[in-house]
Amino acid sequence: MSTTRRHGLLLRTVFAVKRRYYQLRYPGLRLGRDVEIRGRVRLRRGVRVTIGDRTRLNKLVRFAGPGEVQVGADCLLNATWIGCWTTVRVGDRCLLSDCELMDNDFHNLAPQLRHAPASPATRAPIVVGDNVWIGAHALVMKGVRIGSDSVVGAGTIVRTDVPDGVVVIGNPQQIVKQFDE
Repeated sequence: MSTTRRHGLLLRTVFAVKRRYYQLRYPGLRLGRDVEIRGRVRLRRGVRVTIGDRTRLNKLVRFAGPGEVQVGADCLLNATWIGCWTTVRVGDRCLLSDCELMDNDFHNLAPQLRHAPASPATRAPIVVGDNVWIGAHALVMKGVRIGSDSVVGAGTIVRTDVPDGVVVIGNPQQIVKQFDE
């Protein structure tokens, strides 16, 4: 057996052991076929997470909240944090860099209610389409839909829906490029 084949077999074995370890540690975690956990995974507060086939998780990828997260196939999550109190859905072939997705404000907006328990109005699902790239230090807020084939630039605060096939940057977010079909 060649060195390259032995190395490949060793890596597949390491990933299989890590998959099994994390599924035993976190009963709310479901991993698809050939998921590669290259770093660490942390689940908190009862969140339920489904990761699609062949998705790679690098560095520390964190999930928190009582909601449900679904990540599609062939994605890359690199030091990503997802706070989920309702649902967060990430499509296939997405690249999520060192970014945050939060479907909850964690507090009420009205001054007289700020110290009261968060109401249902403080949360709304997030949907990320297929083939989306979210850059480092971007923040995706509650209730947002990011269209397929779009790019969210580094450091962008996404507060409103993003159409398919565009690049958004900044705070407030603004479209700076549209991909022609």
